[in-house]
Amino acid sequence: MATVQNTQDAALPQPSPLFDDAGPLADPQERRVIFAALDSFHQYRINSHFNTTHRRRQNFYALPSAQWRMLAAPPFSIRDTLSAVDDAIDHNADLAEQIFQLGLSAFALPENPPKDSEMNWKGKAKPNDMAKAHSTIRQFYRDWSYEGFTREVEPLLNMIISDLAAHLSTTRTENQSPSLLLPGAGLGRVLFELALRGFHATGNEISYHQLFASNFILNSTERADQYSIYPFAHTFTNVESRANQLRCFTIPDIHPGQAFSARVAAGSAVGEMNMTAGDFVLSYSTPESRETFDGLVSLFFIDTAPNLIRYIETVRNCLKVDGVWINIGPLLWHFDNRVPGGNTDEDEDEDGDDGEPAEAGTKTQPKPDLEDKGIGEPGSVELTDEEVVQLVSHLGFEVLSHEILPADSGYVQDPNSLLQNRYRCSHWVARKL
Repeated sequence: MATVQNTQDAALPQPSPLFDDAGPLADPQERRVIFAALDSFHQYRINSHFNTTHRRRQNFYALPSAQWRMLAAPPFSIRDTLSAVDDAIDHNADLAEQIFQLGLSAFALPENPPKDSEMNWKGKAKPNDMAKAHSTIRQFYRDWSYEGFTREVEPLLNMIISDLAAHLSTTRTENQSPSLLLPGAGLGRVLFELALRGFHATGNEISYHQLFASNFILNSTERADQYSIYPFAHTFTNVESRANQLRCFTIPDIHPGQAFSARVAAGSAVGEMNMTAGDFVLSYSTPESRETFDGLVSLFFIDTAPNLIRYIETVRNCLKVDGVWINIGPLLWHFDNRVPGGNTDEDEDEDGDDGEPAEAGTKTQPKPDLEDKGIGEPGSVELTDEEVVQLVSHLGFEVLSHEILPADSGYVQDPNSLLQNRYRCSHWVARKL
């Protein structure tokens, strides 16, 4: 289990401590996953141009001549639209390329490796890996743009902070900040916000796409609003207008290092922020992790479990007695298509068979990169919300509160789309007995 600690000065780690051991690249299976993630960011530009605009141009010119000429002229100007989408793709690809370059440096990998080298990362990305890269770039809208964060993340963050204030006080040690674990930390925004407020926060993430991207946004940006992204440019269905499709957002809306420095300068306490890479169950069900954390926050996470019992047992292992577990999220069980004794369809494109991202607003669960143990063990079960809460109580927790939130939680949702996907999230707080 590798760890990276975010510093307050946004200095680029050389190399990143997250990947400082020989383990990841020494294992052939994990090396393939790492290389596939890197290659998918590297191929983002050419893959997006081909699947998003090139194929549409081919289909457009396949129309009867009189018809495509009519649509090429104002007010439709379809050819101009496709050119504008190409420009938007290039902006997204600039960000993907930066993530790729940081990933190469983190592992000290050459940009042009010998073809016969075992360190050759080129050509390793499959359609599913490309889909993950698309989803990761789009997710920056949710986590690190002002518009996405305030609409989709901040309301949930405020609930979490309120829960911590109400229920974590009994676990506080005098003059010591509470320690929190956030499994499925994704792009690290909630992790950052909690550390900024004085908690010692540790994130855990299994997806190398998310790890590379979070490492970049937390440790390698120079200023707020440095990058422009077009999260909805790839979407051609349920579009209100071309102006809406081609909206630009800037990230990060807040610079992590500068935010920490400003808070320290103001005399406010800040916490430590760490990220661990690996399977949640394998990483935190160990004796070394026993009774480590005062609290655990699972946000849009527990439905990634094929067997929720393993997750609950792991939470119980790593929480201190009286530790608090805060959960917010839907139950879009990721493994509901698992065949008995088999793996998921990892090699298939989770966002469609054409390499294009899914409809904006749809929560795409990151598929596991490694399936030797942990979430890769055979077997799965899908529980109702009522059964989940009962199971948490049955396995050594006291459920302090439970509610179903209104259906207003979007997930990378275009607020102007003609199709609106909303989640009625289950929100509960439990204490370890």
